[in-house]
Amino acid sequence: MGGSTRLVGVGVGPGDPELVTVKAVRRMREADVVLVPVLALDEPGRAEATVREHVPERAIERVVFALNDRGGRSERRTRAWDEAARTVVRHFERGARGVAFATIGDPNIYSTFSYLARTVRAMAPDTDVETVAGVTAMQDLASRSGSVLAEGTEPLTLLPVTAGVERLRSALESDATVVAYKFGRFTPDVVSVLRETGRLDEAVYGARLGLDGEEVEPVAKLDGEALPYLSTLVAPAHRTGRGGKLSSSEEW
Repeated sequence: MGGSTRLVGVGVGPGDPELVTVKAVRRMREADVVLVPVLALDEPGRAEATVREHVPERAIERVVFALNDRGGRSERRTRAWDEAARTVVRHFERGARGVAFATIGDPNIYSTFSYLARTVRAMAPDTDVETVAGVTAMQDLASRSGSVLAEGTEPLTLLPVTAGVERLRSALESDATVVAYKFGRFTPDVVSVLRETGRLDEAVYGARLGLDGEEVEPVAKLDGEALPYLSTLVAPAHRTGRGGKLSSSEEW
């Protein structure tokens, strides 16, 4: 390939095109091509819809990922990582110096980009890999719902409910604010665990953030119906009053 080639994972936020950073827009516009993950080549995805607001259509190319595969490290997922990496390398072989990969949220938090980057490094070891931070769903949901994610010395726990409802229960039994991703199909179980741990009244959820049909509501309003796969939950820590979680050594 010759010369320096660069793969950049760009976080494009949870769905609202206005939540894409200035740096993210610049890096995508500088790239020779912007890859966007989709379920199928004839089916636009959430990342693509956001990118199209900022990047010319001619620079955008779809790559298929098993985004809704629930089988762990499945053969389908592995094939998708390999093919996407081959697409990146082909662009480098044809003379591209920079390839951007747009990912919903942040490229270092539960993102498909990490798998792509490892595979590209294995195929083209001289490739420089960078990431551009993006606004996360938990930040967007906190803003839209008026929920404070952390105060004083409070911990903040983030986990996917696909890791198991019992892991969520353990987190909710702590003193942390708990954020849960990908809880849509587990909605009835999640509501039950929130109720049993005394966290239901303050918990909020967000679905389709920044998109048509967006929902930002108290979890207590749910009546057992399943939500979209990428729904986000925020269960704030119990708070006793202003500054109640500050430690004696806090200086700000």
